[in-house]
Amino acid sequence: MNALQLPENPYLLLTPGPLSTSKTVKATMLRDWCTWDDDYNVNIVQEIRQRLVKMATRKPENYTSVLMQGSGTFSVESVIGSVIPENGKLLVISNGAYGDRMIRISQLLRIDYKTYKLFETQLPDLAKIESILADNKDITHLAVVHCETTTGILNPVKEITHLAKKYHIKTIVDAMSSFGGIQMDIDAWEIDFMISSANKCIQGVPGFGFIIARTSELEACSNYARSHSLDLYDQWATMEKGKGKWRFTSPTHVVRAFMQALLELEEEGGVAAREQRYTQNQQTLVAGMTRLGFQTLLPIAYQSPIITSFVSPADREYNFKLFYDLLKSKGFIIYPGKVAQSDTFRIGSIGEIYPVHISHLLHSIQEIKYWSN
Repeated sequence: MNALQLPENPYLLLTPGPLSTSKTVKATMLRDWCTWDDDYNVNIVQEIRQRLVKMATRKPENYTSVLMQGSGTFSVESVIGSVIPENGKLLVISNGAYGDRMIRISQLLRIDYKTYKLFETQLPDLAKIESILADNKDITHLAVVHCETTTGILNPVKEITHLAKKYHIKTIVDAMSSFGGIQMDIDAWEIDFMISSANKCIQGVPGFGFIIARTSELEACSNYARSHSLDLYDQWATMEKGKGKWRFTSPTHVVRAFMQALLELEEEGGVAAREQRYTQNQQTLVAGMTRLGFQTLLPIAYQSPIITSFVSPADREYNFKLFYDLLKSKGFIIYPGKVAQSDTFRIGSIGEIYPVHISHLLHSIQEIKYWSN
């Protein structure tokens, strides 16, 4: 896509997901699939599972993958609720809404937990994490979000997970908004359970999430689950024994679209090429917004290429709803802010979006910047 195109939709989604997808990804959903047929289970589901593991690490022999119906949060809950034993304790590091969501899940599942809570614009302090781990010998698991889309901050996950392993702690990483768009090797990063979703950087559509797990750790989780539907071990065991069979009705159209999205990711040049495009999108956006007088919430050093938070203009004439509606009329959907201590809005850089679209967005913002002289 080398020029601005708004084919099926009247606007592009500049959001952290769901996001704008290609025509070909959408077209794959025009065919129906039988959940019991080998064309679906063996040829599509199993290939997806294998491709995900190979994307995640150079040591695929150490890992397996599980697909889980529902939004990405369903997959997060399936991990937290299925891999921590009754006598386990979870440390949750949170600097945003999605870290807070893991805390809430732990509360509702009555899992023993401790929190390291930061402001949304703060990076976790490794010395503080080490102090917590040293003082709390009963912690068995650690959970952290890689790209916290509350602000767009990119947490130092590799350093955090290495530190956890120093204390023999199992690691859970919410890479919902980064996997497929930022290069990582989960074995080198010492991640035991990595969670993401179909409708993020791989550029599929909503309907299921997935977990890439260290096989030896997942095998040890039989009978830990606190939910029947979200039993991660049982879902995995069923897919293993049934050669891709899901325990309950699977989102067949979404799965087929995801397979197409994986092929398109490969055609683009893999995760490295996609990260480069997303980074170019984000840098073009920030440079242009800065020229227009906007300020980013985060320093550049903290910023991911996934989504950027901008401080709302202080001028009394500014109104986000009007700003949003005017941009929508010009073909762009942006995101409201989600930061407690600042008035912000967010613009995503991911999906079937290219720098030419960002340039057009900037031109549109300049046209409607009615509150500025």
